Amino acid sequence: MQTSDRARTDTGQAKIDAEPAGNPPAGFLAGLRRAATGLFAFPVAGPLVALVLILIVFSVTTSTFLNAGNLSLIFQQSVVVGTLALGQTLIILVSGIDLANGAIMVLGMVVAGSIAANGDPMLGMLVGLAVCIVAASINGLIITRFRLPPFIATLGLFTILTAAARLYTQSRSYPINSDLMTILGEGPSFGLVTITYGSMLWIVLTLVLAYALNQTAWGVRVYAIGNSPAAARLNGVNVNGVIFSVYALAGVFYAFAGWQALGRTPIADPSGYQIANLDSITAVVIGGTSLFGGRGGVAGTFIGALIVVVLKNGLTQAGIDSLYQQIATGFLVILAVGADQYLGRGQRA
Repeated sequence: MQTSDRARTDTGQAKIDAEPAGNPPAGFLAGLRRAATGLFAFPVAGPLVALVLILIVFSVTTSTFLNAGNLSLIFQQSVVVGTLALGQTLIILVSGIDLANGAIMVLGMVVAGSIAANGDPMLGMLVGLAVCIVAASINGLIITRFRLPPFIATLGLFTILTAAARLYTQSRSYPINSDLMTILGEGPSFGLVTITYGSMLWIVLTLVLAYALNQTAWGVRVYAIGNSPAAARLNGVNVNGVIFSVYALAGVFYAFAGWQALGRTPIADPSGYQIANLDSITAVVIGGTSLFGGRGGVAGTFIGALIVVVLKNGLTQAGIDSLYQQIATGFLVILAVGADQYLGRGQRA
């Protein structure tokens, strides 16, 4: 018995001695990884922690960041990107991507603005909505019927629609004078804080889409396709039909984003929102939705959109050049995708 105990002791001591000097033990690293995986088991946890940390940093480093007026402005600036990102979330959940969403929104805006300029804002809004839905549905049709990769299909449509908007308007902008088309930029004020109707709409759209994804059979199919299209097909899911519906529904969100944009800046400009597609993808990725599909949700996207705007606003308050702001945002995207891959491997293991 004593010999056996001594052998075990010697073996344990040999393992300890074999550990490279200065390196943390493997058990510690495994425990750290398990803790991180547990924390980020809910996709919204990571973005929420990041948002809180960013708020703390800018609150300490600047004197004007926490002003009520500035916080109100941040929320107002988030609505367009946040609503675009809702549609982008749907598409990324089925392992797709939409590089054309900003161009679709702008085309709908200029079509609506041109019709409103002739005295019929209601007709303009309806036609703008139809344009956004049709354009987004073309993406879905190309991807499902002709089997083109989403990146290629949406990149091509982005190029086409960007040129089409300028050709349609002859590179002119349309000032918007209709109260109906700019109403989302208004809202009740409480001192320095203004809660616009566009902000309220963003919250409502987020809640409605969250319900659809989490409480309906359609939402279950969206996640199933994102996890494994082949398995979803074997279980009787009409994969192409669901993917097409995702792109078409995303067009509705793009139209609402255009309406919100007109509320913030009452001018339909064909050259506006040139990087809105990248901002929306950034918000979705930072919000914890996996680029590989099947994991994430609109709660994280909501926070991700706030992070994008808070980061830009805080860096501006700190006097940082806009080019460095882009570098910081890009670094954050790389970090978010890297964390998604790392934790994904841990969960699969």
